[in-house]
Amino acid sequence: QVQLVESGGGLVHPGGSLRLSCAASGSIWSINTMGWYRQAPGKQRELVASVDSGGGTNYADSVKGRFTISRDNAKNTVYLQMNSLKPEDTAAYYCTMLLAPYSDYREWDYWGQGTQVTVSS
Repeated sequence: QVQLVESGGGLVHPGGSLRLSCAASGSIWSINTMGWYRQAPGKQRELVASVDSGGGTNYADSVKGRFTISRDNAKNTVYLQMNSLKPEDTAAYYCTMLLAPYSDYREWDYWGQGTQVTVSS
């Protein structure tokens, strides 16, 4: 059984930084794309950033230049370094991975449980 576990959320002042981590565990054959989404109260879930198996990255315009996504394939982990945080970055952040478990070798979308990021003075 595959699980994604996030960590690193919390309360930070505007202009501060946080680093989110998401580690996948279980019987994993391969991992394709890894990414982070966020959802603020009353808003739709939106893509924040993604990184593919070749290291190519994609960012939402609202976070370009402030957030950096990276992955450690040996640890099945994706990171999101968030700098210059703004109150509008406040949301629940969810990691996602497109991965194939050993059970059937087919790719499925897996999601973490979410971690809260609150940016407030």
